[in-house]
Amino acid sequence: MISAGEFRNGMTVEIEGNVCQIVEFQHVKPGKGAAFVRTKYKNIITGSVVEKSFRPTEKFPTARIDRVDMQYLYKDGGLCYFMNTEDYEQIGLTEEQVGDALKFVKENEMVKICSHNGNVFAIEPPLFVELEVTDTEPGFAGNTAQGATKPATVETGAQVQVPLFVNTGDRLKIDTRTGEYLSRV
Repeated sequence: MISAGEFRNGMTVEIEGNVCQIVEFQHVKPGKGAAFVRTKYKNIITGSVVEKSFRPTEKFPTARIDRVDMQYLYKDGGLCYFMNTEDYEQIGLTEEQVGDALKFVKENEMVKICSHNGNVFAIEPPLFVELEVTDTEPGFAGNTAQGATKPATVETGAQVQVPLFVNTGDRLKIDTRTGEYLSRV
């Protein structure tokens, strides 16, 4: 159990039966009345963000989040399969559970599977990936005054905005959090 007075950014607790991560907190001591903790927390399962105030003495159970490194194997009929490389246990997750997390992940790459009490709620891809451009329009140097971009499709099927000098067949380094082009490899 942890009291609201001990909240820190990034901490995961159970609030009203929901697993929540503290996004912001502020200890407030008004001139009149009791002190309180103003918090903004995110429901990890639904993604909704709520602002609420608590008394500093209110207690909440800490939520244990398990992050396991697993290898993305393949997609088959609406299910994505992952394997734990330590004990070779495989799990299948639906496309709704996976969401856009695998947009930049190729087969056989490592991801982190996040779960609470055995229920998977998120997949964390690697921060940076290297992917090959499979399709893009040819760019012409000198036809813009400033850094213009064009759409490119990478080998996973995702679309990325790239500079005009990038061609089909180039390997790119991409930030998976923002989906932005970083550099050619």
